[in-house]
Amino acid sequence: MLGFLKEPVVVTAEINVNLVALTVMGLITRLWGLCYPRAVVFDEVYYGQFVSLYMKRIFFVDDSGPPFGHMLLALGGYLGGFDGNFLWNRIGAEYTMNVPVWSLRLLPALAGALCVPLAYQILVELHFSHHAALGAALLVLLENSLITQSRFMLLESILIFFILLAVLSYLKFYNLQRHRSFSGRWWFWLLLTGVACSCAVGVKYMGLFTYMLLLAIAGLHFWHMIGDQALSNVSLLCHFLARGLALILIPVVMYLSFFYVHLALLYRSGPHDQIMTSAFQASLEGGLARITQGQPLEVAYGSQITLRNVLGKPMQCWLHSHTNTYPIRYENGRGSSHQQQVTCYPFKDVNNWWIVKDPGMQQLVVSNPPRPVRHGHIVQLVHGITTRYLNTHDVAAPLSPHSQEVSCYIDYNISMPAQNLWRVEIVNRESDTDVWKTILSEVRFVHVNTSAVLKASVFIGASLPEWGYRQLEVVGEKLSKGYHQSMLWNVEEHRYGKSQEQKEREVELHSPTQMDISKNLSFMAKFMELQWKILTLKNEDTEHKYSSSALDWITMDTNIAYWLHPTSGAQIHLLGNVVTWASANAAALVYMCLSLWYLIRRRRRIYDIPEGLIPLCVCVSRGRVVSCSALKCHYLPSPADSWQLWVSAGGVCGGGWAVNYLPFFLMEKTLFLYHYLPALTFQILLIPVVLQHLGDHLCRSVLLKSMFSALIVAWFSSVYFVYCTFSPVTYGQPALSAAELKDLRWKDSWNILIRKQ
Repeated sequence: MLGFLKEPVVVTAEINVNLVALTVMGLITRLWGLCYPRAVVFDEVYYGQFVSLYMKRIFFVDDSGPPFGHMLLALGGYLGGFDGNFLWNRIGAEYTMNVPVWSLRLLPALAGALCVPLAYQILVELHFSHHAALGAALLVLLENSLITQSRFMLLESILIFFILLAVLSYLKFYNLQRHRSFSGRWWFWLLLTGVACSCAVGVKYMGLFTYMLLLAIAGLHFWHMIGDQALSNVSLLCHFLARGLALILIPVVMYLSFFYVHLALLYRSGPHDQIMTSAFQASLEGGLARITQGQPLEVAYGSQITLRNVLGKPMQCWLHSHTNTYPIRYENGRGSSHQQQVTCYPFKDVNNWWIVKDPGMQQLVVSNPPRPVRHGHIVQLVHGITTRYLNTHDVAAPLSPHSQEVSCYIDYNISMPAQNLWRVEIVNRESDTDVWKTILSEVRFVHVNTSAVLKASVFIGASLPEWGYRQLEVVGEKLSKGYHQSMLWNVEEHRYGKSQEQKEREVELHSPTQMDISKNLSFMAKFMELQWKILTLKNEDTEHKYSSSALDWITMDTNIAYWLHPTSGAQIHLLGNVVTWASANAAALVYMCLSLWYLIRRRRRIYDIPEGLIPLCVCVSRGRVVSCSALKCHYLPSPADSWQLWVSAGGVCGGGWAVNYLPFFLMEKTLFLYHYLPALTFQILLIPVVLQHLGDHLCRSVLLKSMFSALIVAWFSSVYFVYCTFSPVTYGQPALSAAELKDLRWKDSWNILIRKQ
């Protein structure tokens, strides 16, 4: 029974020394001196705020993208024991002792280090030589801009890591396709492709470019599979469903999970939740939730309410009135109704309270049982403090003469009758009998006499003059079509009125409610609202000192000063390796020219590169040459496969560069040099592809091959020389003198900071 113990247990493992060495070198270049400088470096001042909010569980909205990248940075802070207490107010501020600098910068540095072996493996999976793969990895290793970006609490290195992981996973999956379909390894790499794509998109929406590229490549490959007569219809269907599951369904589910974790972590109210709807705010702990807790759900006749404009732009505001009237004549000479002003006020105030009145009854209290207001009901809105009725008429609004003035009616005993009936239209209703609900219902108020819709003016400069206390204008929009958010209102604070007497009612308006009704939003409702805010929220784009255009990136005519030591000449700049950037541009140009040349000649039936549409693979078993169907071997391309390899490499590397670079020409946002780094990484991978192609197909004699090899060695030596030359401004040490800094200004457009002596 224990006979197996007679023989020793032997475990064998294959170790790729190249991969191990590249990984170690990547870790050294990215992790060395990671805590230096112990000060806020460039965009750490931006991302650090979100890390602190995560630590304190305070809700925030970042319009730059999804939350996964922020959560990874926060994970570093959590592992380091960060309590979130640091004031992220300026670049260069010294970190206090409670800030775990090494831990906060660790994950971006690890991601940057792992990009080196990923580059190697991608070239191997594209079936290029190990020399070419090693060259690609070393170029990534010695790229100064990638090193700089990965050594701080920034997201680009994490984004590039997931992008490269997605590409590598798909290539491994595709190379297993021919002989190991639906095997364990096949499923692993296919599923990892979807996971990596979702993570890339979850870090920054820039990851969507590579995700779309891989979907296009997968679609093209599946299109070729459809023409394979050896595959049955059932097999094709299984392949299609597997790809749909891994490349579409799983990324969608994971993307939703990022937001689920984000919302689960950030359950406390904070400064950013003011741009969210009242329902969203009420779901957070503290803030509005403390005010609205225990409010009645259904609005009834006699309810006392505050009405918040749903749009929340240019700022959140509530329907408001006060005793002041519109001036008899405006500055431009137009006349007004001289009625009581109605505005949209951006602060909570007792004058924001209104009473929902039944036009057929005089009472201003809720009956027992309450009579709820439903969609389509006619109501009057009575201002709680002044008891005047919300009114509009055919008088031009003060700032929007094309719209009607909205006022609270004052009876001047003149021929201007009150027009104070409003029809309640619940926009997000499920049926025409829906009840008007606190916080949840989005309502339009349509004026019965004129069909004008109550609206908050949203154009720039819609604040009233001094006579209106700079509050926002409210108008009656004529002939309105659709449901613009400026026309929608929701009840935020609500109580059932009990006092008929005005003095008692004023006291009641200041007192909290006691009824307890929960208004928790579902996750999908929160997700949809937060996603919409992320996509539509626009910060004012201001010209930054180090902003640049997409055209500046190719030739690296710009740089970014990340950090400057307060006393010495030590500084850190985002600057690339000049030789690598120039070589990448040359490789892209050579690839495009050669591809165009080959395509033209192929139209003339001249094949400079072997066609090789069907990959060949030769295996040897026991001295016999056998086909791949006889053995499950790793795919090895033959020389006849050269054209397919050339096209595939261009699709992955050249396509990756194009999809990550060209969209920036269409973007209206402030751009920086680091936006180019994902595209640059793909362009770097194209360099060894072109070099190997030139060596294999253009250098045919031994002499030419020797000369070509010597040129590559000299070229690579120059890459290493530039890396060493600029390493002081890559790592921030050692400090350089003014003369040494001047020597680094290889281009007049570079902003190298030199202190005046």
